[in-house]
Amino acid sequence: MSEISASMVAALRAKTGAGLIDCKKALMESNGNEEEAIVILKKKGIASAAKKAGRSAQEGLIGSYIHMGGKLGVLVEINCETDFVARNEEFKQLVSDICMHVAAANPLYLKREDVPAEAIEKEREIAKAQCAGKPASAIEKIVEGKLNKWLGEICLLEQPFVKDSSLTVQALITSKIAKMGENIVIRRFVRFQLGE
Repeated sequence: MSEISASMVAALRAKTGAGLIDCKKALMESNGNEEEAIVILKKKGIASAAKKAGRSAQEGLIGSYIHMGGKLGVLVEINCETDFVARNEEFKQLVSDICMHVAAANPLYLKREDVPAEAIEKEREIAKAQCAGKPASAIEKIVEGKLNKWLGEICLLEQPFVKDSSLTVQALITSKIAKMGENIVIRRFVRFQLGE
């Protein structure tokens, strides 16, 4: 096993935002390989975020964003567990980023479970109609694929984050939960545009 230096730990911490001890453990587990250590930290972060998901989040912020000279506006409520985190600059930036994302991506719903059954059924019928002439065995898979794609486009948590399309909004929230150590929940949002 290679020697884990303080500079290696500091470099990993700068890249991931994880704690010093977690960075050192990940580097030791990966024998000093930074890329493997990042993967280890991500796996642990997702696991710790899942543990925090059940905790009550009653604090937080309501963020706003006005764009295009007052022709488009967004309000978003994001909750966390403590007022300490709600006043944290990183949390405030997250709220601001989510507001801008809602303005740019125009999600219709927060998550899949919020989409009315009638809308899903209507989209399913449209997808089936587009499959005319396809083999019967493939139609169901094609319809499910189209339905999943559509839900990913209209549900905020499933959309690719506008500032980093390699992340979904849910993945961004999960990474912030792991980094800040508290449950974070997008409670609700509203987007207003003149003429709509």
